[in-house]
Amino acid sequence: MSSTQEKSWRAGRFWWDCSQPDNSAHPLRAVIFDLDALSDLDVDGHRVVFNAAFAAHGLPINWGVTRYQQLLALHDERQRVAAELRKRCVGPECDVLTELLADEICMTKDLMFDEMILDAGLAPRPGLEDLVNDAFLAGLPVGVVANGRRRWAEPLVRQLVGDGLVETVVTTDDVSAPGAELYRQALAELGVAGHDALAMAGSAAGLRAANAAGLAGVLIDPDAGTSSAAIAVRPDFAGADALRLPVCRRLHSQWWAQRSPTAA
Repeated sequence: MSSTQEKSWRAGRFWWDCSQPDNSAHPLRAVIFDLDALSDLDVDGHRVVFNAAFAAHGLPINWGVTRYQQLLALHDERQRVAAELRKRCVGPECDVLTELLADEICMTKDLMFDEMILDAGLAPRPGLEDLVNDAFLAGLPVGVVANGRRRWAEPLVRQLVGDGLVETVVTTDDVSAPGAELYRQALAELGVAGHDALAMAGSAAGLRAANAAGLAGVLIDPDAGTSSAAIAVRPDFAGADALRLPVCRRLHSQWWAQRSPTAA
């Protein structure tokens, strides 16, 4: 156990009994994070690699945080690149060149991503370590789903969370389709039903995927407003009312109690 984990263990033991049982109708038996909930993978990861891909193609494009967050409103990476190229392109040949160049840039970015992401210095979101340690000490299994390849997702999870604290990592290599299938596979590997697990989603798309797999979810997004599909919307796991395990259990229990057939 690392010194940080030992400190968290001591704090947890004196603060509350981690093994306190959950006697609700749908007890919390597992927590499943999506990779975007562990760290700001879009802004601090994908954005950085895209800037390197632009430079590799000799393009004077460098996405800042604000511009990249604006582009996240578009559905996928290729649309974001094409929108940026169109904004800067002039002439009747623009559309043809844009489509071809957008494909080339995305291919370059994909090739560079595996090599760069582990050295990008991604940081875990505030409070993440405390929550994962809470679950570990309480014997509550933790899973991670990643909309990416195992070759970089699994070592990145270890980098952000540590060794031995996550029971399973499910990636796009493990399922026939991303989205809800990632969560369903994680549930199967953890041996729990959807209503007995809590998802920590790092995006609205991740939350929709968790909901489609039958999980209640917390949306971890500093730029999100409110969401009727989420138990709660939080900027991270820290704060005055930190997202520790007792809070997760309470939120999970309240969510399902409100949806019980006997609820008023």
